[in-house]
Amino acid sequence: MLIDSLLQGMPLFWQAEVFLLMALGLIFGLLVGVLPGLGPLMGIILLMPFAISLQPIPAMALMLGIFVGGSCGGSISAILLRIPGTPLAAATLFDGYPMAQKGRAAQAIGLAISASALGGMLGGVVLILLAPLLAGVAASFGPPEYAALAVTGLVSIVVVSDGSVVKALMSGLLGLLLATIGTDEFSTGYRFTFGNYNMLNGFHIVAVVVGLFALSEMALQAFGKDLTAKPDIAPVRASFRSVLATLRHWKNLVRSSAIGVFFGSLPGAGGIISAFAAYAVAKAAARPEERYGEGAEGGIVATESANNATVGGTLIPTLALGIPGEATTAIFISVLLVLGIYPGPALFTETPEVVGGIYLVYFSANILLLLLGVLTTPLFIYTLKLRKAHLIPVVLLMCAIGTFTLQASVFDLWVMFGFGVLGTLFRMGNYPLSPIVIGLVLGPFLENNLRRSLLISRDGMGIFLDRPVAAALIAINAVLIAWAVYSFLRKQKTT
Repeated sequence: MLIDSLLQGMPLFWQAEVFLLMALGLIFGLLVGVLPGLGPLMGIILLMPFAISLQPIPAMALMLGIFVGGSCGGSISAILLRIPGTPLAAATLFDGYPMAQKGRAAQAIGLAISASALGGMLGGVVLILLAPLLAGVAASFGPPEYAALAVTGLVSIVVVSDGSVVKALMSGLLGLLLATIGTDEFSTGYRFTFGNYNMLNGFHIVAVVVGLFALSEMALQAFGKDLTAKPDIAPVRASFRSVLATLRHWKNLVRSSAIGVFFGSLPGAGGIISAFAAYAVAKAAARPEERYGEGAEGGIVATESANNATVGGTLIPTLALGIPGEATTAIFISVLLVLGIYPGPALFTETPEVVGGIYLVYFSANILLLLLGVLTTPLFIYTLKLRKAHLIPVVLLMCAIGTFTLQASVFDLWVMFGFGVLGTLFRMGNYPLSPIVIGLVLGPFLENNLRRSLLISRDGMGIFLDRPVAAALIAINAVLIAWAVYSFLRKQKTT
């Protein structure tokens, strides 16, 4: 059946129009990924009116190109500017920026592009071979399993923290608190909105991330010296040799890609969680001499392979069940419905040629990402040669434009500015920013599934022990917490 789908999809895929749209989508995706405040979702939304005028496979070529390119592009600005172009690249800051500071920016970008492409290919293999199986696993998860999974993500705050664990936990708790703002899904009551209708849906994650990372970085740069001096940045040109450097971390690559596919196949999880989880696992398994957080190659491989493999994972529930894995795939479903294609189990039996065409497009997009990513990187980083006095206003303008276009809301601009001030203060106090993002993303995910679990439970919290998968996740969380406590106590003894 799989071979038949691929063979039937080949004529739809093997067209000049498909390859042209795929290449344009990748370049546009890389561009919106590099520019702070935009991202693959915004890129897809901008070109959605054009996509619905195409045939299904060309439309998917354009949109998947944006999705794949945008998921990778954010790493370039994260490595070179310490500003994640998208929330997906927030975890890449841990080792990408320190590596660039050591004069290895080209190697870091090459690793990011190679890991993204290879991770996406591995995600494509899993999508093609194991879609029905993984879709069945995802469909069997209930609220208890999702709640336990969210706790695993929160535990990663302690694992990925290099500095004070207390400060990391405080940042994470702030993120959880921010996640409670808005309309309560269960009671439809308003929480912490202070009568402001703009806060009924809480804070937009992109506005928060742009403020925390981009604005705070620009503020610290503005407070520094040499604003009018032209940065002495050597030309950065990634090399295809980075593929070999990435393959040296093949265990990390495969493991992180598997994590990305797994989280992607769970509706609502997404690339942010998978990137942080993959980094936490890679750091826990690394040797001390690899020095994660100080420019370790494995850190970049872990985060970038995970967030691009997540793209393949999100397509599993989208195609097999008609359930969007995240907001981006919700747009995919909308486009397919407009084009007369109905995602779900019937898609594989009634239109196997469309399924095969989508498989071929996704896998090819990741191969083309490696080529275009390496060749076009100098174009995207040309702005780094500008003086800080010129670059800072441009970045701020891009942040403002990207944030405003999210919902055409001035309120989002105020949110961005407010979190920019908060991020600046946190950096001055050596408080980590990433745990805020983790808490903000996982907060609703944890709360909603925990409350649902308790509503269907007859034994209170016992439901988490009655269900085997939930119990296994709870046991894993307990081991991770115990390991973190042990590491903390051992570190205290040595200092």
